Order: sequence, then C-alpha cells, then structure tokens
Amino acid sequence: MNNVEGKFFIEPERYEFTAASIHQFELARRDFFKVLGAGIAVFAIAKDAMAVQESAPGHRSFHNEELPKDISAWLHVGEDGSITGFTGKAEIGQNIRTELAQTIADELRVPFESVRMVMADTALTPFDAGTFGSRTTPTMTPQLRRVAAAARDILVEAAAKEWNVAPAGLTAANAKVTDPASGRSLKYAELARGKTLAQNLPLEDPITPATEWTIAGKAIPKVDGRAFVTGRHQYTTDLRPADMLYGKVLRPPSFGATLTSFRQDETKAIPGVFVVRDGEFVGAAAPTEREAQAALDAVKAEWKEIPQISNKELFAYLKQNGAAKTEDRFHRQKGSIEEGLANAAHRLDATYTVAYIAHAPLEPRAAVAQWADGKLTVWTGTQRPFANRDELAAAFHLPEGSVRVIVPDTGSAYGGKHTSDAAIEAARLARAAGRPVKVVWTREEEFTWAYFRPAGVIEIKSGIASDGALTAWEFHNYHSGASGIETPYVVANQRTEYHAVPLILRSGSYRGLAATANHFAREVHMDVLASAVKMDSLDFRRKNLSDERMRAVLEAAAKSFGWPRRKTQERQGFGIACGAEKGSYVATCAEVSVDRGSGAVRVARLVEAFECGAIVNPDGLRNQVVGAMIQGLGGALFEAIEFENGRIKNSRFSNYRVPRFRDVPEIEAVLLDRKDIPSAGAGETPIMAVAPAIGNAIFDATGVRLNNLPMVPNGLRSPSS
Repeated sequence: MNNVEGKFFIEPERYEFTAASIHQFELARRDFFKVLGAGIAVFAIAKDAMAVQESAPGHRSFHNEELPKDISAWLHVGEDGSITGFTGKAEIGQNIRTELAQTIADELRVPFESVRMVMADTALTPFDAGTFGSRTTPTMTPQLRRVAAAARDILVEAAAKEWNVAPAGLTAANAKVTDPASGRSLKYAELARGKTLAQNLPLEDPITPATEWTIAGKAIPKVDGRAFVTGRHQYTTDLRPADMLYGKVLRPPSFGATLTSFRQDETKAIPGVFVVRDGEFVGAAAPTEREAQAALDAVKAEWKEIPQISNKELFAYLKQNGAAKTEDRFHRQKGSIEEGLANAAHRLDATYTVAYIAHAPLEPRAAVAQWADGKLTVWTGTQRPFANRDELAAAFHLPEGSVRVIVPDTGSAYGGKHTSDAAIEAARLARAAGRPVKVVWTREEEFTWAYFRPAGVIEIKSGIASDGALTAWEFHNYHSGASGIETPYVVANQRTEYHAVPLILRSGSYRGLAATANHFAREVHMDVLASAVKMDSLDFRRKNLSDERMRAVLEAAAKSFGWPRRKTQERQGFGIACGAEKGSYVATCAEVSVDRGSGAVRVARLVEAFECGAIVNPDGLRNQVVGAMIQGLGGALFEAIEFENGRIKNSRFSNYRVPRFRDVPEIEAVLLDRKDIPSAGAGETPIMAVAPAIGNAIFDATGVRLNNLPMVPNGLRSPSS
C-alpha cells in the first residue's frame, strides 16, 4: 500500500484485488477465549479499527469490520503464565511468527519461549486486510507493543492492589512484578490466576524504544524451524480430515474460453465419484486424485475460444492501448520538462520493457473445505484470509459469520496467493459430495491459471547539465504499475505517470510490485547518463541525491564491494544500483562475467546494503534480503512467460527457467540497523536493485546496453559477443 497524506491506497498493479472470481456459480462473533480460560487480557475497541486494521474504505474486502469485543482479542496472559498473541497476519515463510513473538516478549518482559502466536484464523483473530506490501512489521509490531505494554500495566496494577502500594514504584521483568522497596514479587501466572481482568487498548501508550530492546533485535531462531526442515509441519497439502475426497477441476483449453456443451454420461456410474457442473465450473471429487482426474477425462465438454495476441505482440499492444488520461494520484509533475530539456547539455530518450513472469512457488495453491450444519470451514494457504472469507461467503450466499478460513503456516507466496481460487473450488466440490474435499493445483495449473506479474513498457526522456546535474526527467509506465515510479534523485523539472492498460493475462501482485520494473528502467538510465558525462556511476548518483538514507546504503554497499573495482579478466564487469520503497532503502553492487563464445552471463558476486529502520530479528532479515537477491536473478536474466492464442507455452519448471543452485553467486548482505527510525518491512524492497545492478555490470563487461527484462534468456547475443 502507498501512504498518501495518512491514507492507504491500493497500488494499481494489484489487479487481483478487484478481479472477479475465476468461477461464477448459479447458486440461488466470534467466541474467542472460552477455551483459554481466565486471565489478563487486552482488547481493542471499534473506533481503533482504522488505525490498526489497515482497512481501506470503499474497496472490496477492505471494509470496516467491528473489532471483537471479547476481552482477549489481541493478547491473553493465562493462569499458567502462558502468553498468547493474536493477529490476522499470515506466516508465509517471512518469519513473522518469530518476529511478532519477539515483540510481545520484549514489551511484556517475559521469556520468548512463553509466547505463542495465533495467526490468520478468521474465527479467532482480529480482522486484517492481508499480509502484503511489507506492512506486517511497520503496522503489527507497534500494535502488539502497545498491546503488550497495556497488559504489563494491568499486571503491575494488579500487584499494586494486592500489596496496597502505588503502581509507580513497581517493576515488571522476567514474567513477574517486583516491589523493590520490600523485595516482594508475584509471577504473572499468579496475578492472572482466577481473574478475568481486561483493558481497552489505549490510543497512546508509551512503548520501549529500540535502543532498550532486550529480546527484539536479537537473532532468535525461527519458531518451529525444526518442524519445517524435518517435514513434521503440516501444510495445507498435508491435511487429511476423516472421509476426505480429492478434487480436480476441468480447465478451459485457453484463457477466456466459454463452455458450450457438457455431457457426463460415462461418469454417472462410477461409485464414490461426484461430478459437478455449476455455471462455467466443472469439477470432480473422488477417493483418489487419479479417480477424480479419470472422471474429468470422461466428461465430454466443448468450448468456444477467442483469438488473442501472443507475447511477440505484447509490448506494442501495451503502448497502443495505454490510457491517455490517468488518475491524479498516478500523475506527478513539477517544473517544466520542456525548459529542463532545453537547458540540458545532454538529452537521452529510451524505452524499457518488462515481461510477464510467474510466481512459481514451491507450494502450489491448495485448500481443504468442510461443510457442517450450514457452515463452511476452509484451510488454505493465502495471504488474505479475511478477503478469502468474504469471497467464499459471496460465492455461496452465506453470512460472513458462517465461513471460517484458517491459514496453516504456508510456503512462500511472493504476492501470488491473494485470491481464493482453490478454496472456492474445494468448497463447491465439498458441498456437492457432503464430505471434506481437498484441491491441490498441479504445477501446470499454477503456471497457467494463477495470476502473473504484469508486463510493462517504460519510456523515459531525460536531460543533464555538463556537470552531471539532472535538468529534466519524464517517466511513463504502461501497465506494470506505479510502485516506485517516482525518482529519488533531485531534479527540478520532472513528470511521472502510470498508464493503465486492459489486461491480457491474469495479472496481480508480485514481490516488489512494479517497483522492480521502475527501478530497473531508472537505474539503467542513470548509468547511461553517467556515461554521457563521463562520471563514475556511484559519484553520479551521489551528486544527484539529497536523501541521506539513500546515500548511506549506497556508500555501505560500495565499501563492502570495493567500488570502484579493477578488472582482473576479460569481459568482466561491475554495476551499481539503488532505490527506496515501502519505507526501506537498498543499494546493490554486482560483478558479472560474460563468455565470449556462448554469450552466457554469470553473476559472480552480489553485495547489497539494506536499511529498514530498527531491525527486529537480524537472521530473519538477512534471510529475506538474500532470498530476494536470489529470486531477483530470475527476473533479471531469464524468467518470462511465453503465450499464444490464450495458452501458456512454458507451463512447467523444465521450460520455465528459475534460478538454480549453479546460478547463485557469492552473496553478501550488509544490514544497517537504524534504531532511531521505526521498523519498516523487508519482504519486497531487497529485490528491486538486483536487475539494474546486473544490467549495468553487463554493459561494463561488454559495451552492450540491455533495456529488456529478462536481459539474457538465451545468453547475450550481440555483435560484440
């Protein structure tokens, strides 16, 4: 989300947020803590909803839902001293379960091991817009600190009442309250026993500054990490409720195809198999996946297809069909571009393109659905459990309170698991069968029917003075999105604009959104401008920057990389790039080598400096940064979706190239811990400077400037190769 004047707006490239469900059917609170028992608790009141729940009025699935009134909506201190925190955020590999537990333990002054988190369960946790946009750390860590601080106040007041002393003289530490004057102490468990004490969350409550953290800020190992690496953890695909059936869905032969005829004569006699047609939806449920697929194979279905363009016509289509008029919030201008260009010693116009790419998660979409007494429960790997609940309720004409969505800790999604596709499919089949049904998408389904990172065309017009100062900057993005579109560099005359384009392929969020495309175009263009005035790439950026946080990451990356480096072999090159988004800053240096004969590009080394304010868990942050750098290799070098006539042509890992072990270079992540700045998220920004740094290094090695992502899907082919 972007924050403009204190309001949250959904980025335009999150196309999946406003898209209709992929299935259209023809079908004509809560009770949190009875199971938890008595104790000390903190809850939020409804008027706090806007501040703590990231709701966005007027947007589907971002409604103002009244926060639960139960006493332990956010935190519960049990009679045994156990601490339970509640959040609607989902654990999808980014390690927020550990980070949020650290936050509560730190502020409540209890051992980390005593805290457990209940996450992403629409029946138990407060409403949340979803786990996306690097919002968990900046929104949930301060929220849970306020919650824990309020709980600590309740405990101190309870002890003061017990001893008949003033609360101000008491201290809370090590899960107990102590009276320094008398030496007496009471454990939190003792203070909670037999009580149902509760408090509304104060609008403002002092929290511990980062400089005084004792548990947060440390590299605590991942919660349940052993379960994940040993296979004990159960993902959605591992769940098997009693009497469960397996579901399969009949897919159209191409995008936009409509079902014109349907016969299932041969499937009616198969015992234990249920075949459903509901509108355009056709699916089967059976005791095994093989039987469910066999039932679909026996169905006689005919489809009407529509002509569609291929990836070869993609960029011309995007440019020709871009909206001429855009919303004001996607158009920024100051000064005069014409004057800036007229006063420039050097002008440079260039076009950059970005292909569609797939999320390619190791864990494909999956859901288990179960109906009981007119109510629906779905277990699924999603980043937006409450939005999934709303979509399920709408699809089956149910009250929201009759639908429960539970998210087991899920494999990484990279922005690709916002929609409820598999959940709706499993629920429809379970309704027909009267038994639980599990649907797991195949790899081909994941590559074909999930949404993609939007493709885009970016056009830049620019001018610089003879001393290297920017005089004009005009930047237009067609289709891929507006995230990271504004330049961080100082330029008096500038215009940036995002142009919407009708969708070709199903598109939506991807790690970093359009900031990756926009950073690629901008940072490659900056390198070309540096060459025009014969300036070092780092010096040119520093000359045009006033943001000290950006300067800091640039200088930290350059120092660790040893910039400027001397070449030690032929066709070796070095590149640098930087950027900022979602409240965090990044700079990346790359070393590449290019084989003269084959044109193969090998990334030999990446050094990245990253700053996101105060660091909550250094190990978790380092994993996020390094993971983003490795993932960024794919989009930079070779990932691209190929399509023709509504069909995906490379729908499996054997012909869709993702980074492999042999592609991973020497990697160094330099983390800047700014305890004087509030923590920001780290899931997205670290990927953004990888592609331009590599592109600039390729130019340094070969003299060939590559303006398209991916840059070298088949190796570098040019006259200089």
